[in-house]
Amino acid sequence: MKKTHYFIAVPIADEVKKQIADWKEGIAAAFPFRTWVHQQDYHITLAFLGYVPPAKIEELCQMIRQVAKRHAPFALSLSEIQMFGNRTAPRILWQGVEKEEKLFALQRDVYAACTAIGFSLEKRPFTPHITIARKWQGNEGFQLRDLQMKPRVSATFPVGQIVLYQTHLDRTPKYEALALFPLSKDNV
Repeated sequence: MKKTHYFIAVPIADEVKKQIADWKEGIAAAFPFRTWVHQQDYHITLAFLGYVPPAKIEELCQMIRQVAKRHAPFALSLSEIQMFGNRTAPRILWQGVEKEEKLFALQRDVYAACTAIGFSLEKRPFTPHITIARKWQGNEGFQLRDLQMKPRVSATFPVGQIVLYQTHLDRTPKYEALALFPLSKDNV
């Protein structure tokens, strides 16, 4: 049996997913990345868990449900296009979001809950982003400024829940929502 990976993330509103996908369609031919992310897979990862034994899923869900209850809904606004990796051959092209302390507080609490029940998580600083493409394959070096000069998506969307996703590498879209955890309107 193949092991699957799990992660906890902020979902992106469908209308914003569509705007990002439409933007991507307009630039993809001129920017040869190996893989363009399916619009249904757009999200902001809060904690990448890797493999989760089936017996630990319920405990994880209970912990994340408690975290979600401590946070009120909030809004996020898209910001700049950026990349991870080599400047001329990036690994990841991504859409950023404006800095929002409520998102950072939510991520810290999700991270703490996951480590408290035994998950070993990424130690790099949290950089909230929506992955759009992976692995530059152009003959010429990638030029971020060429992309930043093009019109970008400008949108604000509500965050009212977090989601436990399961990855299916053999499907497109490849992320399946397993459990939804509403943020608490009582904390507004």
